[in-house]
Amino acid sequence: MTISEDYEKIEKIGEGTYGLVFKAKHRKTNKIVALKKIRLENEDEGVPSTAMREISLLKELQHPNIVHLRDVYLTESRLYLVFEFLSMDLKRYLDSLADDEYLDKMLIKSYLYQILEALLFCHKRRVIHRDLKPQNLLIDSNGVIKLADFGLARAFIIPVRAYTHEVVTLWYRAPEVLLGCPRYATPVDVWSVGCIFAEMATKKPLFHGDSEIDQLFRIFRTMGTPTEETWPGVTQLKAYKSTFPCWKRNICRALVPQLDEQGQDLLEKMLIYDPQKRVNAKTAVLHPYFDDLDKDNVRSQITVDDK
Repeated sequence: MTISEDYEKIEKIGEGTYGLVFKAKHRKTNKIVALKKIRLENEDEGVPSTAMREISLLKELQHPNIVHLRDVYLTESRLYLVFEFLSMDLKRYLDSLADDEYLDKMLIKSYLYQILEALLFCHKRRVIHRDLKPQNLLIDSNGVIKLADFGLARAFIIPVRAYTHEVVTLWYRAPEVLLGCPRYATPVDVWSVGCIFAEMATKKPLFHGDSEIDQLFRIFRTMGTPTEETWPGVTQLKAYKSTFPCWKRNICRALVPQLDEQGQDLLEKMLIYDPQKRVNAKTAVLHPYFDDLDKDNVRSQITVDDK
């Protein structure tokens, strides 16, 4: 069967790294799906390795908080990935809130817990997402949030190989990536999730730079410029400059005042400069911030208004 025989396209819903995303309907079952049509730049070269990586990873990553890859259609010049359909991403949901409206505190907690559970699942399987951002977190009306778009993810083997640096959307990039660290691992995802955690509470990106150096300086102004004392080895990183302005951290000022004490503590641990000291997903899910969350029913206890 071909993709057009099995599925009817309803509308275009987005454009990803490698092509278009459509809302579609299975002709026999009427099931609504998201159809990712991969653009093949050079037909002679076949399917992009990025897409093949996404396929192999997603087939492996079966988890309630990871978008499920239902099917794959491959022709000579086209590759289609069929995903479960979720109507909203976290960025669109945050943007839809009125100026004086914020996410419910328990919903933030539930979302963060689910994201960390999915991350822990990935990291245990030696998979780094590397491109976490609100646009890559899909939500439904039952309080479920799922990681999507593993286009840049890659299974990693210890010792970690040198990766390309152009991986994470600027605002959510970990400082070790911005400073040109040749080897990085799971802590890059934790930094990204920390930035997303703050954004869920404030509706604004925590660090919204418009270039790599601007991004670094925005982080430094808030967190203090890193030193060998706070981050051993930082001065040896490729993009580190001894001429960086020396900003001091204002320890009296909460990073995100909207969060309670436990939330602030967890956020601080997720945004530690030294990747080796940064909290990992396994420890983060056990943080006291989540003590009042009903973890057994986390995916069904909160409903979200469809907007």
